[in-house]
Parts: sequence; structure tokens; C-alpha cells
Amino acid sequence: MKRLFYIILSPLLISCSTIKFLGNPITAPLVKYNKKDALVLHEKRFWHLMDLRSDSIAGMSVNRAHDELIKDQKGKMVIVAVIDSGVDINHPELKEAIWVNDDEIPNNRIDDDQNGYVDDVHGWNFLGESELENMESVRLQKKEAPGSEVFEKFEKDRLKNIQNKKEELTSIESMIQKYYESDSIIKLLLGKEKYSLQEVEDFSPKTFALMEALIFRRFLNENQLTKSKLEVYLKGAQSGIDAHYNIDFEGRAIVGDDPDDFEDQGYGNGNVIGPKKDGANHGTHVSGIIAANRGNEKGNRGVFDDAKIMVLRAVPDGDEYDKDIALAIRYAVDNGAKVINTSFGKSYSPHKEWVWEALKHAEKNDVLIVNAAGNSGDNINPGKKKTYVTDEVNGKEIVSNFLTVGAVGSSYTKKHVASFSNFGSVNVDIFAPGSKIWSSVPNGKYEYYSGTSMAAPNAAGVAAVIRSFFPKLNAQQVKKVLMNSGMPLYPTIENPKTGKMVNPKTLSRSGKMVNLYNALIYASK
Repeated sequence: MKRLFYIILSPLLISCSTIKFLGNPITAPLVKYNKKDALVLHEKRFWHLMDLRSDSIAGMSVNRAHDELIKDQKGKMVIVAVIDSGVDINHPELKEAIWVNDDEIPNNRIDDDQNGYVDDVHGWNFLGESELENMESVRLQKKEAPGSEVFEKFEKDRLKNIQNKKEELTSIESMIQKYYESDSIIKLLLGKEKYSLQEVEDFSPKTFALMEALIFRRFLNENQLTKSKLEVYLKGAQSGIDAHYNIDFEGRAIVGDDPDDFEDQGYGNGNVIGPKKDGANHGTHVSGIIAANRGNEKGNRGVFDDAKIMVLRAVPDGDEYDKDIALAIRYAVDNGAKVINTSFGKSYSPHKEWVWEALKHAEKNDVLIVNAAGNSGDNINPGKKKTYVTDEVNGKEIVSNFLTVGAVGSSYTKKHVASFSNFGSVNVDIFAPGSKIWSSVPNGKYEYYSGTSMAAPNAAGVAAVIRSFFPKLNAQQVKKVLMNSGMPLYPTIENPKTGKMVNPKTLSRSGKMVNLYNALIYASK
């Protein structure tokens, strides 16, 4: 088996680098190594970077790769474009990792490098001052005549989604109220303003009120739910009612372009954070996963902090526009990115051809796109549920540089694939850690987020390492390195939709999870 592991790509990898990383890759499931006890705080925060063999935790062996293989070696600088909600470029974990366009003079209102974008020092904001947006289904509904069959179908779905958001809003409001009530009780009984959960656990005697407060706090702690995260979820539910599914809402008007005219490209600005810093939560979290400072023991650690993050704000609070995504991909390609992270998705794509042409432009220019599979727990193979962005057209891949990533959790068991993760033996290439990932959020803070949105940047970070140390490998070869070198999933695994036990290769093309340690050794052969 070890010999086969090395041979598959050897014709592609000959003489690609003078650097050789030597070690013993994980080539078979290591069930016996899986940690049985609950994770402690350090393990919860950094599990995705850990190693199944040395740490008994099924991460991507990132720390082990840095400690045993990379050490002090430096590769070629790699730009990773993050197409997302915006990024807090001043976050202490990220400010040294943000790409700088050296050919552009900041704030002089001149397109110094003549690339068509004025003052694009760290990337571009295709949304301008816009924050909230409709879902694409609502935008499509607006184009139909009221009373028509298509309009009424969309209307039924829209009203159902509004009702779901109202119920979600009520539930979150209740949790926030319960948070404040429990906080007041704990402060009163402990006689202090600041406390730890352990102090509540140890306090005696425990009254009925304190026990209720403690049970609730245990629930929040187990699910990594903080007050700030609950408030983010509350805002999201309210946005669903006010904007996402509000047919009367017009989010694009402030941008000033025609989103149905691809030639209308003179819009946006260079403020890659966005109009409000807290609107950059998602993009900041994604960027931290890729490139946060690895030397900071207090915050999070990125997969590869030698990467430079090019920020492209194109994902609003709502569905993105095809035009923005296509132009963002083209910007990334034309301005030096070698990896593009696309942690977003939607069910409808009225101008998908613009995006497909952008994907082909990336392929032609040797840029790897790492794409989140989506979070509906569905099979996204051809003929099944559609999710965009995709490289599939009529059941066939149209480009070779597109890696779609599903999500796994920390437990190396039959339930390794996250319950929310999309899957598919054709349209999902590989899995990566995506459940309860600790990373940066605006204003110097950190949170746990879950989703294939987190899995994609974990894979993108690994891809950046490979592109850095093996610059002669093209995007297709890097994709194959990640897929073929991945750590095997549990031998028989649960299908997140059906609950049936299946072969891992029925859930992704590789049946594996991205592993940096393996990838470096594999690329060296």
C-alpha cells in the first residue's frame, strides 16, 4: 500500500522542487489512535491542526508538518485570494498576512497600476457601501409577473422562509434572555462580576436557581455559544426577515451598477473591510484559518502564516451576485493570486456562464480554486441538488483547477462527516475540518464557527503550502496532491443525509480528508 501511495502521481512530480520532505505518511485508517476522552480547551481550539497518530485527534497534521518537516525552511510567497464578506485587515492575527499591492499608492484616487481599480491596496470591495441583500430566489421572483406560475412558486418558498426566520428569531431571543437571567443569578450568588464556568461548578451550596443557570451555561459551553455569537445569529435571523426574503428590499441600489450587465464594471471601492467592521465576521474567520500568526499563543493559528491574503469583498449578508463573483475571480487571477478560497454558495445562478468563464480564466492562468461544498447535508452529485459555485456543467467538469471541500468534525468515528456537510462521489473532492473551528473575528476577537466555509480555507491553507514549496506544480497537480495524499476517513462511515453506513468514497471522490504532513511528503516524490 505504501508503494502505491507514492506511485500514483510520480510522473507529475518529478523535479518539481529541490526541497524533499521525508516521513511516514498516514496511508490507512488509524482507528486505534482516536481520542476517547472529551477534548480539553487547547484541543478544542486547535484540533483541526492536530495529528491522529501523535495527538490522537483527527486534524490535518499541520502542527506536526511545521515542527517535523517545514521547520525554518521558507518557500515562495503565495497569494491566497479570499472572496468573502470582507476582512478585518487590522486584526492582530492577520495584519502581517494581508497582501499589499506595491504598485498602488494608497488614497491618491489614481489607478497607479492601471489595472482598472483605483486605490486597490489590499484587494477590492465589489459591494461598495452595500451590506444586506435578497436571496437569489427573491431577485428572480421580482423579474416574474405576479400571479404567474413561477412567481407563485417562489412566493410560496419565500413566505415559508420568512416564517422559519421568525421562529429562529424567537428562539434566539429566548436564549439571549436566558443568558442574561443566568448571568444575573450567578453574579449574585458568587458575589463577583467576572467568573469562570469552573467556579460555578465548584460553588456550594447549589440552589435550584443556580443549578438551572449552570445547566444552561454547560449547554452554551458545549456548543461554543457565546453571547456575541448569539447576537450575530440574532442579527442574521432579523436580516432574513428584513432583507433576504423581503421582496420590497433593494440592496443593490446603493452600489450604482447594473448587476445584469457584465460590461458595467466601474463600481465598488478599495475599502476591503466594508462599511461596518462587524459585517466582516465571516471573511475574517476564513482568513484566520488560512494565515493567522502561528507564533501567537493567545489567539488562533493559521495553516500557513507565510501566505498573503488578498481581500475581495463580494459576499453580502444575503446571496452574492454572479457578476461580482466572476469579476472577483478575474481580479484575483490578474493580480497574482495562486489560490482562491470561495466559502459561499447559493441555489440559483442566473448568470452562471460569467462565473464559468472566470473559472476557465483561472485554469488558463494556473490558479487553484478551493470551494466550499455547502451546508444543507445534501448529495450534490449531477442530477441531485444544485449548488453554486460549481465546475459541473451537464454532469461534466469544465475545468481541472476546482477543488470542492466537504466538512468533518474532530471525532474520528463513523460520524466523522459533519451532519450539515454536502457530499457526493462526483462533485465533492475531499473533506477537511469544518466543525467548531476557532478563528479570528473582527476587533481582535475569536469565535468558533462551523460549516464547509471553514473546511475550504483549511484546505486552501494546505494548498498554499504546497504551492509555496513546490512552485513548479500546476493547479491541477496541487489538487491531485491534496486528494491523493489525504488521510483516509473511517473505514465505514455514516451518510449524513440517510444515516446509512457507507464506503467513504460514496461521499467524496477521494474518500479522504486533507492532511498537510502527507501532502508535503507526497509532493516530494
